[in-house]
Amino acid sequence: MTLMAERPVISGSDFEELLDLLDELHVPDGYEAEIIRGRIVVSPWSKAYYADVMDLVCDQLRPHLPEEHRITWGPLLYVFPGFESACGPDIHAAHRRARRTTSNRLDGQALSFVAELTSPSTRNDDLTDKVDVYGKAGVPIYLLLDMQEDQATVYWSPSPQGYRGHLTKPFGEKLYIPEPFECTLDTEGFQAPEEDEEEPEAQQEA
Repeated sequence: MTLMAERPVISGSDFEELLDLLDELHVPDGYEAEIIRGRIVVSPWSKAYYADVMDLVCDQLRPHLPEEHRITWGPLLYVFPGFESACGPDIHAAHRRARRTTSNRLDGQALSFVAELTSPSTRNDDLTDKVDVYGKAGVPIYLLLDMQEDQATVYWSPSPQGYRGHLTKPFGEKLYIPEPFECTLDTEGFQAPEEDEEEPEAQQEA
């Protein structure tokens, strides 16, 4: 599969067929695959500093997790059959029993929290389809970190119509995360670092 700037999209099959196809799909190194609204989309991994931001989020929320829930970041696929979606959120908190399986398809109903860090290739889905899917599927908290606009939005109170509440703060400010967490997230340090300077040439031996 050739690496492309635009994300490859596969559609036209029913959801179970798409899940089977996803299992067999050879994704190039540096890419990940999800199903969003009946489409398989392949996206590039995030920039390196995103990992530091995800650690900051996990470290702050971990003491406030619901009982028996665990938070982490990494490639786990949560399935939402009613919405023909299977999402791999950048950060996810779920009841530990959801992970006690040999399947790579985890139950989206077990989630208490998801967060997405936008990139130019994923930003539209993160701002539209994923807000809709997570809200209507009943995920209690969705944290959207807009890495292009340097701002954080928390969505809460899910319903069949979507999230009923949301609040946006610029990076650097504190953002309240409602129940079941009921804590404050400090977004200081979420901004992109300055461009790396060129490494100096190695000194020649005398």
